[in-house]
Amino acid sequence: MSELLLIVTIAGERIALPASAVESVVELDTLIPVPRAAPHVAGLSALRSRVLTVIDCQRSLELGDTDCSDGIREAAVVELDGHHYALIVELVEDVVEAQSDPVPVRAAMEKGWERASLGMVETEEGPFLLVDIATLIGGSDVRPAA
Repeated sequence: MSELLLIVTIAGERIALPASAVESVVELDTLIPVPRAAPHVAGLSALRSRVLTVIDCQRSLELGDTDCSDGIREAAVVELDGHHYALIVELVEDVVEAQSDPVPVRAAMEKGWERASLGMVETEEGPFLLVDIATLIGGSDVRPAA
């Protein structure tokens, strides 16, 4: 397998996102709240004349809230079904190459990680949990496609 993976940190855990789905990595400095939005929607932001729906990945995974009060947040920008999203992460680390296809996780995980998991994938840096971007965007009501 030669898929590229973006390694990020969410809720203190280093995980992998499919790099092919990530348009860019940005720092968000403005976050506009959206009344009555789903709990995992942190707000809206603008990037190059595009409106981004900002997703709190930690909240989406039911692992608590990301503190956005201190201003700048790192985010991975993705597009899903014609809409642009910024996925708030604690840290963007690197892009690495997958050395295996995802395999089922054989350990107990918190409910949010279990819901979003596409499996473990091996890299030269060791194994990483591969996370489904659509599940992060959908929040706790959406399960990854089989």
